[in-house]
Amino acid sequence: MTPQDPRNLPSISRRNFLARSFGAMAAISAIGSTRASGMQESPARTTGRRTIAYVGTFTRGTNFAEPYNASPGNGLGIHRFEMDPATGSLSARDVLVDDSSPNCLAFNPARTHLYVTKKGSGGAGSGAVSSFAVDPSDGRLKLLNTVSAGGLGPTHLSVHPSGRHVFVANYIGGSVAVLPVRPNGELGEATDVKELRGEVGPVHASSAPKGSFAISGHDKSHAHMIQPDPAGRFVLAANLGLDRIHVWKFDERGGTLLANDSATVALPPGDGPRHFAFHPNGRWLYSFQEEGSTIVWFDYDAATGRLSARQTLSTLPRGFTGSSFGSGIMVSPDGKFVYAANRLHDSIAWFAIAESGSLTLVATEWTRGDYPRSLNFDPSGAFLYSCNQRSDAITCFRIDRNTGALAFTGDYTAVGSPSVIAFLELGNPLP
Repeated sequence: MTPQDPRNLPSISRRNFLARSFGAMAAISAIGSTRASGMQESPARTTGRRTIAYVGTFTRGTNFAEPYNASPGNGLGIHRFEMDPATGSLSARDVLVDDSSPNCLAFNPARTHLYVTKKGSGGAGSGAVSSFAVDPSDGRLKLLNTVSAGGLGPTHLSVHPSGRHVFVANYIGGSVAVLPVRPNGELGEATDVKELRGEVGPVHASSAPKGSFAISGHDKSHAHMIQPDPAGRFVLAANLGLDRIHVWKFDERGGTLLANDSATVALPPGDGPRHFAFHPNGRWLYSFQEEGSTIVWFDYDAATGRLSARQTLSTLPRGFTGSSFGSGIMVSPDGKFVYAANRLHDSIAWFAIAESGSLTLVATEWTRGDYPRSLNFDPSGAFLYSCNQRSDAITCFRIDRNTGALAFTGDYTAVGSPSVIAFLELGNPLP
């Protein structure tokens, strides 16, 4: 099944989409400009649990360069929305204005604190991580402190299952760092920083479609993602420039990354590993390559941290030619499907997961937006959201739990240069 082409969808045209997006964007910009003056948020529902969505953005304060996107961002900071659990729609609440491009968000396991990477208002050559306390009554954020990311251009972070350490991947600096978490949720200075070195992969991806000019980060080492395994015993980092995934043992007491017998695993030359996702069973890992638009399925040995490649396949339709960049990858909470976003092709591909862990491409769906940066599920697993960076909007899809199919809900949420969306369930409704 090929992606739905916007030219074949009479219900919405690109012109209408842009008009709706920019009109709504103006309204959200007004929210951001009045936050400091004490603007009151819209009346909230008073029954049932509440779901808050936080959206990190690329802002005009940070001039960064990416393939096909060498320009400042349009974001305002961290946007806070409320989600309607029946329809998946997002209603704007407020904006925590921040011009340092808060581009990646991660909660601690208790969901009491949110950690945020910042490329820095001084440009892409700086980088920091901030800790925020989350108000359990309404989800508002309170800044606790900000520390160095331990490298330049932080682009991803994650939290150890214990909640006592944060891991940061610094894309520009080609390094990863471990930040300790203090009892009050504040961050300490890095307890370990690793400079990732090795042979840079070829400029052209070996697995790229015919005619591809998807060339991004094979000039030097670029750490693009870092995450502990589900047990917290090992820490893995995807290095786009070196075409490798690094694996360390983690010393939780000292907050250090220790050499592992299986130190790295190679990906197809030039394909550029960007992000990866563990299956809920902890035995399989799916790595998504940015320049090759490939997914590699690995068996994962939780006792040794060893990755063994089993399958490589494209996220693009058969016969596709030209350029596309892979971005976000997610495994459905029930472990039945893998979803992957294609930038320039502007689609979400989904794959059925067999009992063995192998993947079969089921279909692709048009994102209704431009350059999907990342994906995420709502807490119930009923909806999937696409952060469409270059069209300044987030789109929502209802998931068929049996087939994995995505059905566009018709809902667009205007956000300038959205990078990531994260969800929080509040235990009680607002009064």
